[in-house]
Amino acid sequence: MGRTAFQRDRDRIVHCTAFRRLEYKTQVFINHEGDLYRTRLTHSIEVAQIARTVARALGLDEDLTEAVSLAHDLGHTPFGHAGQDALDAAMASWGGFEHNLQSLRVVDELEQRYAAFDGLNLSFETREGILKRCRPELAQALGEVAGRFLRGGSPCLEAQIANLADEIAYSNHDVDDGLRAGLIDQEALQTVDLFARHSGAVRERYPALAERRRVHETIRRMISELIEDLTAETLRRVSAAGVRDVAEVRASPPLAAFSAPIRRDLTQLKRFLAERLYQHPRVEAVMGAARTVVSELFASYREEPQALPTEHRERFGRLGERAIADYIAGMTDRFAIRAHHELTGRRVPEFDAG
Repeated sequence: MGRTAFQRDRDRIVHCTAFRRLEYKTQVFINHEGDLYRTRLTHSIEVAQIARTVARALGLDEDLTEAVSLAHDLGHTPFGHAGQDALDAAMASWGGFEHNLQSLRVVDELEQRYAAFDGLNLSFETREGILKRCRPELAQALGEVAGRFLRGGSPCLEAQIANLADEIAYSNHDVDDGLRAGLIDQEALQTVDLFARHSGAVRERYPALAERRRVHETIRRMISELIEDLTAETLRRVSAAGVRDVAEVRASPPLAAFSAPIRRDLTQLKRFLAERLYQHPRVEAVMGAARTVVSELFASYREEPQALPTEHRERFGRLGERAIADYIAGMTDRFAIRAHHELTGRRVPEFDAG
């Protein structure tokens, strides 16, 4: 009673099982490596906060923007992108695996909470925003929610903003977590224009500030500049395009964007993180172990479907390998590690602390 459709969507997302599991799913660092690193849950909350700020400034629907932001990673595997890559490879003969498609499966089918329907029964706009990418051969089966992947066009502006807020959030909080872990350092980050610009300004204004607070102040300013640029550039493009309603937004190329200079800065930052953090030997070792766990879990369940819980065993009889992918994708990091040990009898050294 008294809620809009988008407020209802947001509330159903926050209360669903898949959302709670994000607390124990990797962003960059496996959960047991430290209590202060981001998880998929804290990442999703940060995305929603950034996206709502931009949506408010642009006069968009904040509740829709928040719903898309909070739901965008519901289908993510354990162990972040390493888990996704391993599951995609395992499912190569059965349509592959992509986490944003899985997020749509979660809200459309896999959540089992309501008496009248499977899934969360979300509005079209929220579902459209969750589906950030889709191959044309799969879009046909998904219907109108994937229509733009067949005929071109864009999702609503709220979804576009949520997508770019995701980029702002992970690019900046991965800097924070990488510094905290000691895998990157501030000296190396001086080669990144966005960081160097704000780090220098903070040092000049607060020369005696403790290092941890200096890092936080620098990243806070980086996020603020990206938010302000995204807001201004999107407003400029919307005005230039002359769109009058959501139908015209959907018929247009993407209108939410960063300015060219800020896009260059952000691309430079992301390249730095890819080379210095995501490919760091310590991260690669753990992610290699994660790929092994997911691959061996899939192979084990496929060889012995009776090892699946009753509900998923029944689904395997109807859906085959897709049911195994659904089950593994829903696991948290620590549950996957435990299930792997129970099935194989082996412990993975990189996860012994878990």
